[in-house]
Amino acid sequence: MADKKMENVTIETKANIYFDGKVVSRTGYHTDGSRFTLGIITPGEYTFGVGPEENMQLIAGEAEVLLAGETEWKKVVAPDNFIAIADNEYKIRTNDILEYLCDYDEK
Repeated sequence: MADKKMENVTIETKANIYFDGKVVSRTGYHTDGSRFTLGIITPGEYTFGVGPEENMQLIAGEAEVLLAGETEWKKVVAPDNFIAIADNEYKIRTNDILEYLCDYDEK
């Protein structure tokens, strides 16, 4: 996904800021109305609550994720993706600056 453009989308200008600014994203909408976030995660370990299912694709960097119901961390390297199950949480840890695109399944 490196250097890929997103066309025909609407982006909210207000940032989503988490963990004292260590994770920052912007919310956007595809032409069909589906929601996504495009953001950056700085080095650290974070736990995220999940509402609707999330399809998280790394654009740059690498990390390890611990998904709901799993006991072992899984390595993900851009352009890998992972699915975070709805109504759960997941952990992510990295020594990199991660860039990501997260699509939400809000059906």
